[in-house]
Amino acid sequence: MKIVNWAIIGTGRIAHTFAQALAGTEGARLYAVGSRTLAKAQEFADEFGFEKAYGSYDELVRDSEIDVVYIATPMASHYKDTMLCLDNGLNVLCEKSAALSLNELDKMLEKARSKGLFFMEAMWMKCRPVYLKALQWVKEGRIGTPEYLKADFSNLVKYDRSDRLFAPECGGGALLDLAVYPLTFALDFLGRKPKELTTYAHIGKDGVDLSNSITLKYETAFADISSGFELPCNNSAVISGDKGSIVFADWFFCCCEVSLYDNETNLIEKREIPNEVNGYEYEIREVHRCLESGLAESELVPHESTRAVMKIMDECRSRWGMKFPNE
Repeated sequence: MKIVNWAIIGTGRIAHTFAQALAGTEGARLYAVGSRTLAKAQEFADEFGFEKAYGSYDELVRDSEIDVVYIATPMASHYKDTMLCLDNGLNVLCEKSAALSLNELDKMLEKARSKGLFFMEAMWMKCRPVYLKALQWVKEGRIGTPEYLKADFSNLVKYDRSDRLFAPECGGGALLDLAVYPLTFALDFLGRKPKELTTYAHIGKDGVDLSNSITLKYETAFADISSGFELPCNNSAVISGDKGSIVFADWFFCCCEVSLYDNETNLIEKREIPNEVNGYEYEIREVHRCLESGLAESELVPHESTRAVMKIMDECRSRWGMKFPNE
């Protein structure tokens, strides 16, 4: 197996989680980390065993030994940080949501294409075994024609203006942080081009959505989606068809259990696939597979899937009158 030299830009919470998965994934070399200060980078490197620490992103991207960079900065920085990496010839795995808008995303994708580089949004849900199993069941016709999908992702988060979730300058709001999961889920199972969209949002005093609801109408099906920071939910998901249904365990986007029922609610099959590390190892392996195969994009997380979700999120924000600074 080829060893892949990984670098991480950003040293926040998600970077810690990802580094744990890297440390437990065969073929991944914890090579370099970059932060705004050398002290932070070195502390992170020491904690996880990265070989190099850089006190700026500009320094990191000049390291020719790096194979791929995981971008773990706030969403408002994804565009700038991705373009910096691509301009310096580095492949990119960018944390979701990959950009603030379709305009930004398209520029990132065009840059990757023009440079002949790999780019993938870090939508780990799409690489997880139980998620792929559910997609297989639908493709095989196990639930017949899908007719209804429901998915929620809501947490009770105490307001804190210094938290990126509530800061428009950081790309805050529930839409890009949470709704990206159920939207991706709906478009994977029902199709990337719904015929109608209905959406509502509670916009907070800082100008970002605190809660939202989105309904997608298709020719023979519809999806009911909600997300937000104002109430705790089980964050479950279900897909129903004319022959049965598929039910994900709570926290559907990272769960390890999925069940198949017939249309009389009899359990037909259940799959339980525990994480081998923390669940992020599956997207890491997908990146490894793509790089080893010389692919510019992943079949599991294709560019058009990321674009389709971003297009809907743009439309939602437009209808809510929600803009980020400098838009």
